[in-house]
Amino acid sequence: MYDLIIVGAGPAGLTAAIYARRANKSVLVLEAKTYGGQIINTLDIENYPVERHISGFDFADKLYNQAKDMGAIIKFEKVVEVKNGRLKKTIITSKNKYEAKAIILATGSENRKLGLSKEEDLIGKGISYCATCDGAFYKDRVVAVVGGGNTALEDALYLTDIAKKVYLIHRRDSFRGDEQTLNLLKKKNNITFIYNSNITKLISDDKLKGIEITNKDNKKEVLDIDGLFVAIGRLPENENFRKIIKLDEAGYIIAKEDCHTNKKGIFCAGDIRVKNVRQLVTATSDGAIAATEAVKYLNNLKDWNYVK
Repeated sequence: MYDLIIVGAGPAGLTAAIYARRANKSVLVLEAKTYGGQIINTLDIENYPVERHISGFDFADKLYNQAKDMGAIIKFEKVVEVKNGRLKKTIITSKNKYEAKAIILATGSENRKLGLSKEEDLIGKGISYCATCDGAFYKDRVVAVVGGGNTALEDALYLTDIAKKVYLIHRRDSFRGDEQTLNLLKKKNNITFIYNSNITKLISDDKLKGIEITNKDNKKEVLDIDGLFVAIGRLPENENFRKIIKLDEAGYIIAKEDCHTNKKGIFCAGDIRVKNVRQLVTATSDGAIAATEAVKYLNNLKDWNYVK
């Protein structure tokens, strides 16, 4: 029986572990993949206080070791079910079953995919979801970015300094991303904007060779490209919690800034909850808040009947 189980070892989850251990609570962190979350794919973090420049991997590594040094137990097991019992919380993983008095959900989010045939097979063979991670592989080559938000605009801007040519494809007639970034893009001479179009087919042999795009008039066109960067949003990894926690239409946990869910003793932190800003600094902030609230909850437990 742990005081607190944290699901997810990204910045939010690991920060929560540090704060809970500082309060002398027993902590188990469960992670399905690898520690650090999506931040490990960032080459250079420039907007985190104190550290002017640090790679995502180094940041995650420091955070992971800090949580371990504080005494948090970290296990790499995929959580498949959470049970909110009257007397205890039960977490079932692909390997074991664990019990705790409180839970923090911090599983983060994953890249939204196009849903096209061969997409999974071509990841790393012409398809990427991270321009800063893989852009250097496409120096002086032709690439495309699909999406209409800030991530797509930033990816395209980054790639214009690397690739020979960049196509930016959006399904609507205007971008919803930052106007300043869009204006910078329009000054580049190696970018082509394609509006009102969707990617409808991936062309490949052992790697990506091109894409078929279809516009609103159902006119099709084939673009010969070497790389495709998908930036069409993210999906919160909350499906395993849907039965017990209230989610919004997009699948994000409904929670305010105190990180409380609709169930006593179950908290959330990071990208999986409803929020306006999803950045590294807000993820660590959520982790600190969720852990602080969880500690308050644990300290207020008079007996097991309090847990509902």
